[in-house]
Amino acid sequence: MAEPVPVVIGKRPAPVHTVAVYAFAGMAPFELGVVVEVFALARPELAGLLAAPWYDVRVCAERPGHPLEAVGGFTLTPRHGLEELAAADTAVVVGVPDPYGQVPPAVVAALRTAHARGARVVSICSGAFALAAAGLLDGLPATTHWRWAEELRRRHPEVRVDPDVLYVDNGQVLTSAGSAAGIDLCLHLVRQDHGAKVANTVARRFVAPPHRDGGQAQFVEAAVRPVDEPEDGVTRSMRWALDHLARPLTVPLLARAAAMSDRSYLRHFTARNGVSPMRWVAIQRIAASLPLLESPEGSVEEIAAAVGFESAATFRHHFGRTMRTSPSAYRRTFGRAA
Repeated sequence: MAEPVPVVIGKRPAPVHTVAVYAFAGMAPFELGVVVEVFALARPELAGLLAAPWYDVRVCAERPGHPLEAVGGFTLTPRHGLEELAAADTAVVVGVPDPYGQVPPAVVAALRTAHARGARVVSICSGAFALAAAGLLDGLPATTHWRWAEELRRRHPEVRVDPDVLYVDNGQVLTSAGSAAGIDLCLHLVRQDHGAKVANTVARRFVAPPHRDGGQAQFVEAAVRPVDEPEDGVTRSMRWALDHLARPLTVPLLARAAAMSDRSYLRHFTARNGVSPMRWVAIQRIAASLPLLESPEGSVEEIAAAVGFESAATFRHHFGRTMRTSPSAYRRTFGRAA
């Protein structure tokens, strides 16, 4: 008589969380590499820290087994098809072949299937166009690389595009800004799944901060730009303001430079620029402060005065509103050593 099979009573092992990422011909490899690095790398440093298994990563393409040419002159050959993207626990789109073109219908269908199953759907950089095409961003805040933000807003007005943040977490659907912002979002996912200690350990091996201050506004090239518009009173006042940023500026002063009444000037300026005169002045002062913050010379207080803010507190307020970070944090990120 056969011996009875012993039965071990206890918890079943936790299922492995699958992460599927979409690859395509002509893609830049950085964002794909970020996903693979964070979720697929063997992590002996996490021994004893994980309450659930690490991830199972699958790189997917429309035609599995066919080499894809990547930027940089090399090829990669995904082994998995889009059915794995549809079946994953987390489906990631790190970009689309052409932000100005149509998203492949098979990718849209896979994302819709994944979302309907309750999977987490994630985009990095121009991947937001795929999520928008699938209707997964309708009525939601979302972000993408700052250079694609206006195109995303134009093509998908139902999406509340925020070009300033590093990533947006809507629960089941998450989007990040371009390139390195994908690191921030992937670490955020690890933090959600495994806790802050594990995410910090992954970030340390990645040689990246576990959390960055601010948004992508701080990485957009900014400068006090010359006013190149038809010559009229508003244009004259803007040119005059750029030449006198360090002095106190008020609407009456700007209106006088435009040879207009205060009320008429406010109306014409806002219609022309989409912001009030004093908000425009603050933005120009912030732009003028950036090269000063990138230099090791001068304190935040001295820079605030040099570009025309009445106090360092006012400077910090407007800087945070415009750049989504503080002057000191910006200097730590972009400052040059003495």
